[in-house]
Amino acid sequence: MALSNAELACVYAALILVDDEVAITGEKISTILKAANVEVEPYWPSLFAKALEGVDIKNLITNIGSGVGSAPAGGAATAAAAAPAAPAEAKKEEKKEESEASDDDMGFGLFD
Repeated sequence: MALSNAELACVYAALILVDDEVAITGEKISTILKAANVEVEPYWPSLFAKALEGVDIKNLITNIGSGVGSAPAGGAATAAAAAPAAPAEAKKEEKKEESEASDDDMGFGLFD
């Protein structure tokens, strides 16, 4: 999903406000966009301001991808889910080997 230019401009404006430790409001986003000569629909700044209301963006950015606490549980669950798949793959390989062997027995081998 690609962001439109309006969405991207609002994201950057919000990041500028967070970096300057200024509260994110629709008016402040609009001010930054006007200063940058970026035209967006009037609803975008207020939409972003409401979406980011009560969100600690600095914490979100600094901890992005740090799911260390849940990784072992997720890894164990993934391994347990993958375990039943292994016997199924082995059965497929056995059937394939049997069919190849039966072709050779009948004289229909590829390299005969």
